[in-house]
Amino acid sequence: MDLIKKLTGKNPDEYEKVAKSLVDNSDVNLFSKLVKQDDFLFDFVKNNVAKRIRNACNKDNYLNLLNFTEFYSASYDDMFADVLYQYGELELLPVIKEIFLNGTESQKAYAVKFFSLVPKEYITDLIPLLRTSASSKFEPLAINSIEALSYLGDEVSKEEALVKLKSDDEFEQYNAVKFLVTYQAKDALDDIIEVMKKSTLSENIASEIPYLISLEDLLKRDLDSGMLVLSHIVNAIPEIIPPSVVIDYNLYNIFEDLYLENLTSTSAILLRLAKDKFAELVSNEEYLFDCDKNTKDEVLAINNLLDGVNRQKLNSLLYEELYDESDFVLFAVDFVDEIEELETLIDSSNQTLILKVLSLLKEKGLLKDSHKELALKRITNNEMQEFVKVL
Repeated sequence: MDLIKKLTGKNPDEYEKVAKSLVDNSDVNLFSKLVKQDDFLFDFVKNNVAKRIRNACNKDNYLNLLNFTEFYSASYDDMFADVLYQYGELELLPVIKEIFLNGTESQKAYAVKFFSLVPKEYITDLIPLLRTSASSKFEPLAINSIEALSYLGDEVSKEEALVKLKSDDEFEQYNAVKFLVTYQAKDALDDIIEVMKKSTLSENIASEIPYLISLEDLLKRDLDSGMLVLSHIVNAIPEIIPPSVVIDYNLYNIFEDLYLENLTSTSAILLRLAKDKFAELVSNEEYLFDCDKNTKDEVLAINNLLDGVNRQKLNSLLYEELYDESDFVLFAVDFVDEIEELETLIDSSNQTLILKVLSLLKEKGLLKDSHKELALKRITNNEMQEFVKVL
């Protein structure tokens, strides 16, 4: 039988023997094959494998793990660091520092994980190098370096990210968001949400926020901000965010609680978005094709829940958000059926809203020259004006 199948299987006699041989014999070839299987193994299987490899390590063979560091996997880096520090402690620190200084990107990523277990006073000299590696194009090295900087309480790198958050470059802003989330800079949450509101990468930014604060805690902290983040998240499934987040984010319970206990104009918009989104997910097999059974079952359960939500009740509330300053107006307008209501919104100071209304009128086959003429009086951006003219 394939050794990978034995290592990932359920038979202790098989996986214990393979794990022991892997470590004892520094079987780099087998470990590289294991890493290549990362995308095809469920998380619980990889967690089991990590435990099996850990159990095969001892004071006589633990250094053999260093031979595997050419092949990076986030599934095993914590385990590697724990084992190396458990048996090597500070005596191994010079070796790991050398790897961080002169190793490959993969080896450096493993090394940085080790640093987060070392007493801070022994690695403060590495802070300048960690600031550099935090910008690595090899994402695991960048992420692990940011986590190490957070562990060391490096305020300089955090402040640099906060400055970049105010940049005019949206991609630099987004990179700053990812840094601050990985750093776990919870005091930057309000600034991140404000950036999300104005960015064309709002869905990407929203997808990062649950890794800084749970959605449940965000909703308790600021209901409307939570609604807005959730609205962008729902919009981002499955193109930007995989359907599996429905379990990670506990969306079933969130949607149920909002409908039963917290139905407002903003939660009505979120639930209306979700109602359409999950109906779309279950109607197209391609969206759920690569998902595990638990994800598919959860998506179906959420769809059944939302299918029972009264659409008219939701629609009656969302009209409260049809005004220029609302953070939800661009979501709400999608559900407006009354032509008169759409025509009123053309006389808006929100130029993006005007364009969206014109596009909706065109989709309905109701766009008139008078609509475009009024829009052109309100729109000052040259590119937007050209867009209106060719509609």
